[in-house]
Amino acid sequence: MHLAGIESEWVVDTAASYHATPVRNFFCKYVTGDFDTVKMGNSSYSKIVGIGDISIKTNVGCTLVLKDVRHVPELQLNLIYGIALDRDRNENYFANKKWKLTNGALVIAKGVARGTLYRTNAEIYRDELNAVREEISVDLWHKRIGHMSEKGLEILAKKSLISFSKGTTAKSCDYYLFSKQYRVSFQTSFERKLNILDLIYSDVCGPMEVEFIGGNKYFVTFIDDASRKLWVYILKTKDQVFQVFQKFYVLVEKGTGRKLKRLRTDNRGEYTSREIEEYCSGHGIRYEKTVPGTPQHNGVAERMNCTIVEKVRSLLRTAKLPKSFWGEAVQVACYLINRSPSVPLERVWTYKEVSYSHLKVFGCRAFAHVPKEQRTKLDDKSVPCIFIGYGDEEFRYRLWDPVKKKVIRSRDVVFRESEVGIADDILEKVKKQNGVVPNVITISSTSNHPRSAESTANEVAEQGEQPDDYVEQGEQPDDEQVEYPTHVEQQSQPLRRSERQRVEPSKYPSSEYVLINDEGEPESLKEVLVHQ
Repeated sequence: MHLAGIESEWVVDTAASYHATPVRNFFCKYVTGDFDTVKMGNSSYSKIVGIGDISIKTNVGCTLVLKDVRHVPELQLNLIYGIALDRDRNENYFANKKWKLTNGALVIAKGVARGTLYRTNAEIYRDELNAVREEISVDLWHKRIGHMSEKGLEILAKKSLISFSKGTTAKSCDYYLFSKQYRVSFQTSFERKLNILDLIYSDVCGPMEVEFIGGNKYFVTFIDDASRKLWVYILKTKDQVFQVFQKFYVLVEKGTGRKLKRLRTDNRGEYTSREIEEYCSGHGIRYEKTVPGTPQHNGVAERMNCTIVEKVRSLLRTAKLPKSFWGEAVQVACYLINRSPSVPLERVWTYKEVSYSHLKVFGCRAFAHVPKEQRTKLDDKSVPCIFIGYGDEEFRYRLWDPVKKKVIRSRDVVFRESEVGIADDILEKVKKQNGVVPNVITISSTSNHPRSAESTANEVAEQGEQPDDYVEQGEQPDDEQVEYPTHVEQQSQPLRRSERQRVEPSKYPSSEYVLINDEGEPESLKEVLVHQ
C-alpha cells in the first residue's frame, strides 16, 4: 500500500498518554512486540502490538517526527499527545476553537476544533522512511552478523534485538552460497543438559594451509552443551591443547562459580596425553573420549568447527583479504556465533542484554583517530584501516593498517560499511597522497659498465614499462612490527658490482708487472727469485 502524499487526520489530545495510530504503514521506524494494553474510551482494553516513529508533513508544510508512537490496531483515530510535543521545546496554544503548535517564532502545525476534539490534517512523509529502511535492511544485518541464515535473522527480529522491514527477504548472497553446501545430517538422540558446565565438548581444527601470526596453524574450540556458548583459542601446535584447557577451566569456573563436570573429546593424540587425564582426575572432571571412527558422538564440536570454517570462508571472501587473516576471521566468527539465537541471549553467562548496535561488516573501510600525542600539528587526525575484529573489552575494535602492516585497537573509529575489500585501494591512495616516487632502481644488465639509477629509470620510462623492484622514498623496513605472512615469491637480485675506480699496485713498477705477464706466471720459487 503506497501512502506517500495521502492525507490523514490526527486528533490533538492532551489527556492521552502517548501518540497512537491504528495504521501500521504510517511508521518509518517500527519494532514489533507485546507492549502491554491501552484502555479505550468505552472502558475496553486493546493490545499495543508495536512502537515506532512516524514522520508527517503538517498542513503548514513543516516536517514533524512523532516519537514512540503506539500501534493499536483496534483504535479508530490517530492521536497526537500534546504534552509529548512540549517536551521537544514546542508550545501548544488552544484558543477560539483553534490549535497552534509553535517553536519560537516558527509555526509548525495548525488545527481547528470540530465537535469536542481538536483536529489537524497531515501527509505521510516518505523521505524519512526511505532513509531508515536503507540503514536497517535485512541484507545489511545479514552481512553484519557474519552471513547468518534468514531464519536466524527472523528469530532476532522477533526478540526485538534487531529491526528491519517486516515481510522483506534477504537477497541471494553469493558469498553465502560459496561457503555452505551441506550433506545429510547425522541424527542423534542425545538430550541437551539443563545446567551450564555439566558437559563441555572440545575439538581441534587444522592444520590450516596458511600460517597465522606467530606460525599458528590450528584452533581449538570448547562448547557448553546447555547453552551452546563457544570459546576458541588459536594454537601453534597441537601439544598446546593441555595448556589452553587449563586456562579455559580457570576462566569458566571463576566466572560462573560452578564446577565443570564432564569433558568430551575425540580419541586423537592431542587429547590422549597423561597430563589431561591426570588433571581431570585431580579436579573431579569426568573425561570422556569417543569411540574411534564415530565422530558423531562428538558431533556438537565437529559441527561447530564446520560452522566456524564456513563463516571464515565467507568473511575472507567478502572482505577480499588474504588467507593469512584466517585467525582474525576465526575470532570474529566466534564472537558472532555467541550472539546467534540461542540460550546465551537470555543472560545465561553475562547477565546483561545482548547488543547488536556495535556490529560492523568485516573487512569494511574504517578510519581510526590518531591521538594528539602521536601526531604533529599538520598531521592527519585519522588513518585509513580495515576492520578485522572486536577487542577483548566491550565496544573496542581491531583494525589493520595496510600501510604500516600492523594491528590497531581503538574505540574512536568511523566506519564505511558499504566499502568492503578495499585494502589495495587504500595503499594506492596513500602512495598518491604522499607523492611517493622511485628512488633507487635495480635492473639486471649484461654489461659490466656501471649504470646510474637516473639513466636506467629514463630508459624504462622510454620503453613505457615500470620496474618491478624498487625502493620507494620514505619507506624503511620495520623489523619490530609483526607483518602478516604473504606468498609473494622473492625474485633473485643481481650481484652488485663495485663502482670504485681500479688503481694499479704501487709496490712493483708497471714494467716488471708487464714483463712477468708476458713471460707467463711463475711456476716455482726459483723462477720468482730469478726475476728479483
